[in-house]
Amino acid sequence: MPILIDGHNLIARLPGFSLQDPDDEKQLIRLLISYAARVGKKVTVVFDPGEAFMLSETRRYANVEVVFAPQGSTADAAIVRRVQRSHNPGEWLVITSDQKLAGQVAGMGARTRSADAFARDLDIALDGTAERTDVPLSADEVEAWLQLFKKGSSHGQVRSGP
Repeated sequence: MPILIDGHNLIARLPGFSLQDPDDEKQLIRLLISYAARVGKKVTVVFDPGEAFMLSETRRYANVEVVFAPQGSTADAAIVRRVQRSHNPGEWLVITSDQKLAGQVAGMGARTRSADAFARDLDIALDGTAERTDVPLSADEVEAWLQLFKKGSSHGQVRSGP
C-alpha cells in the first residue's frame, strides 16, 4: 500500500522538527528515504508551494516521491487530486491530521492515519528498538542518499521553505 503524506502537517508533529526551520522539508525527505527503504514501501510526500517564483516540481529519491504543489494550490488539493485520479483509491494510505482532508480522501475510499500516529511509526521503524541501532544502509538507501547529495547537479537538490 503506497503512503501519501501531507508533508508540512507531518513536520509539525515530529519531535525535533520545526516548520520555522528553512531545512524542514530536506530533513523530512531524509527521514522518509530511510523509512521507505527499511519498510519497503513507496512514499509520496506533498508540500504546499514555496516562494512565488518557484514552479511546482516533483522529484524522486529511490522509493520516495517529493511533490511541491503548484502556486495557487495547496498540498491538500494535490493529495485529493492524486487519490481521485487513482484507479484504486483504496490502495492509498493518507497521512494527515487535517480532519477535513482525511474526511475527503476517506470518502473516496482511501485509508487514513493521523500524522501523530505515523510519527510514532517512523520512530519505531528507524531507531525505536534496541535491535535496530546498528543496521547498515540498504542499496536503495545508498542510492537515494547519492541522488540527494550529488555534487554539481540541481537534480539532487531540494528547495526548502513554503
